[in-house]
Amino acid sequence: MLNDRALARSALLSRKPGPALSVSYPPDCRKIVSWNLLRRTGATVAGIATLIAHEQPDLVLMQEATKDIEGLPAKAGGHYAWAQMPGRIHGLAIWSRKPFARPPEVIELPGGTLFDRVCQVLDLGDFGIANVHLSHGQVLNRRQLRRIERSLPERAAVIGDYNLVGPPLLPGFRDVGPRRPTHAMGRLVPLRLDRCLVRGLACHAHSALPRGASDHRPITVHLAPSGEMSRPEISRFRDMAARVGRWRREGAREASAPTDPQG
Repeated sequence: MLNDRALARSALLSRKPGPALSVSYPPDCRKIVSWNLLRRTGATVAGIATLIAHEQPDLVLMQEATKDIEGLPAKAGGHYAWAQMPGRIHGLAIWSRKPFARPPEVIELPGGTLFDRVCQVLDLGDFGIANVHLSHGQVLNRRQLRRIERSLPERAAVIGDYNLVGPPLLPGFRDVGPRRPTHAMGRLVPLRLDRCLVRGLACHAHSALPRGASDHRPITVHLAPSGEMSRPEISRFRDMAARVGRWRREGAREASAPTDPQG
């Protein structure tokens, strides 16, 4: 005689699946996957092709991609661009379902004491995408973000492995990616290293996927242009912040200056 648990399991297995829930996104919305592959020992071409077949993204941004990943279009179709990190065996890569209007631009970033870094900037026409793998230094990686921002159009997203703890401190951008941890440092400390910051874009959905062979979870975001603040408004806020900072410095100098003796 079946117990209650076995009966419930039997009923669940025999239930016919209902119709799949359809989610409608704006026509100009793009689904983007970002994944740190874990060089050499992590995700392979076959694993990435399986991810593409399952998720059906418009773009896949990859970090720690080695030269072997160049075989991805032969498995998954699409188009591919790779940017090697200076002096490293790996770099950044972008897979696109559609041909690139022009190849991604490679931007040199402020370097650290050990390694130099670059990022890829892809112009999609209605907005730009920066594929990043930032340094571990918590001051340096924020400097790198500010350098990247200067190469982006008004509507843009910065997506990838930030190696960053805490707020990114990038004016005008919002953090819209999944909030769950995406990496476990030494398999002990969960960290949300893989992020998506946007300006002038709306995120209609996001998720963190199973990590597979890598030590990072892939993240997905659905992005489309929105009516957020324009670049002139951003510049006005920056000018205001600069003026406030200047006034504070001038006030501090006046407070510390020696006073004339009274006579």
